[in-house]
Amino acid sequence: MQGKHITIVGAGLGGLATALRLSSKGYRITIIEKHHQAGGRLNRLQQDGFSFDIGPSFFSMSYEFDELFQYCGIDNPLHFNELNPVYSVYFSNRSKPYYIHKDLSKLAEEFKEIEPNFESKAKTYLKQAASIFHDTENKVVKRNFNNLLHYFLTLSTVPVKHAPLMFRSMWSELDKHFESEDVKIIFSLVAFFLGATPFNTPAVYSLLNYTELQHDGYWNVKGGMYDIVTKITDILKSRGVEFVYNTEIISFQETKDNKVQLVDRKGKVWVSDKYVVNSDAASFRGSVLGRKKFSETKLDKLHWTLAPFTIYLGVKGKLDNIHHHNYFLGDNFKQYADQIFTTSISPDKPYYYVNVSSKSNPDCAPDGCENIFILCPVPDLRYKSNWDDKEQLADTIINDLSSRIGFDLNKNTLTRTIYTPVEWRDMFNLYKGSGLGLAHDMKQIGAFRPANKDEQFKNLYYVGASTTPGTGLPIVVISSKLVTERVLKDDGII
Repeated sequence: MQGKHITIVGAGLGGLATALRLSSKGYRITIIEKHHQAGGRLNRLQQDGFSFDIGPSFFSMSYEFDELFQYCGIDNPLHFNELNPVYSVYFSNRSKPYYIHKDLSKLAEEFKEIEPNFESKAKTYLKQAASIFHDTENKVVKRNFNNLLHYFLTLSTVPVKHAPLMFRSMWSELDKHFESEDVKIIFSLVAFFLGATPFNTPAVYSLLNYTELQHDGYWNVKGGMYDIVTKITDILKSRGVEFVYNTEIISFQETKDNKVQLVDRKGKVWVSDKYVVNSDAASFRGSVLGRKKFSETKLDKLHWTLAPFTIYLGVKGKLDNIHHHNYFLGDNFKQYADQIFTTSISPDKPYYYVNVSSKSNPDCAPDGCENIFILCPVPDLRYKSNWDDKEQLADTIINDLSSRIGFDLNKNTLTRTIYTPVEWRDMFNLYKGSGLGLAHDMKQIGAFRPANKDEQFKNLYYVGASTTPGTGLPIVVISSKLVTERVLKDDGII
């Protein structure tokens, strides 16, 4: 095994974490990246003295980062900030936001006027969610599956009491436990973290409410989320890992013994013993490998997560009426959720998320200023391909936010950048601009997701959000462990 060369395609968190694990086992690593710097969606925009996290702004299951570094024999170099309140939620028909606390007694106080006996109801709901989480985390989430039979046999070991939750929606489950529409909406926001809506997200994902409110909470990184990338790349460079930027893999050539070599846009063949692809595991099989099962027609019929429309604002002045992590919602949640996936028209009253990372990381903005990241989930490019109206949508969102926090953002804007699904697709090879890759319905999880070992080429593997086990920073870290296990097992190391 010593000296075997592995080329990793894509320097997102999945690729970086896999490189960290494999370099710890003695492999020689090269990382090829289309973008001009590492990070994938976990990237950074620096402009006019401001620093913005381009994509993820928080995470749960922080212990998965501890596991990653411990696996590699390294002390965790990252320092985390816990978000408390976890987040705040602003409804358009309510002047005061709800502050979502991990302390259920404090949260009950927030909801005392709309949800009688909330604390007792929440404990019952979260107890069930905790049971789902702990009964599936090690049995299902943190496991490789060789085939569908292996997957179903594994599912059969999960307590049967959870089975009904696979076949009803998250919203219907919340409806069983709570009366208030506002409470149900707030608890269902975790579905949007998966790039979906609570009306088409299986009820098993209520486990996410447990992770946010009781199990581990939400965290960000001191110095900005991009510090995750910086710290890992520094370690990799110290180990002699080679980074090659502005290079995109677009084709392949088959070699003997069912193996493959990958080819970049300039025609260079990247010769390696093995390859781990951190590009989208479904679209790579179609666009690069030419697999009919993953053709554009077939991929378009799959369920993809919502696309991001993101705005990066640097403003003069301090925002006293907003916290680090916020949701701004309207008063037509069900109607909005039903339409947002497939509309070709930008919403005139958009729902959006706002992150002000300078609240906990002052170095992200000049003195007396704030940096604002706004994300509005929108349809992917299958449904809305023309984004000539991006400035108009950005103005709509910024004007709405200004009125709701009592601060004229337009008057105080020092820098402004907009990324539509087109930019997200082009920068990070996201299929049709889908922000989090394949969705997580019952036919697209576990062994139903594109496998992390190629079905044809025995030296080709996959890591990241659209392979197993799924999307989200800690889940992608788990994905790096699963693909590493595949590689080590194939090489006879484990």
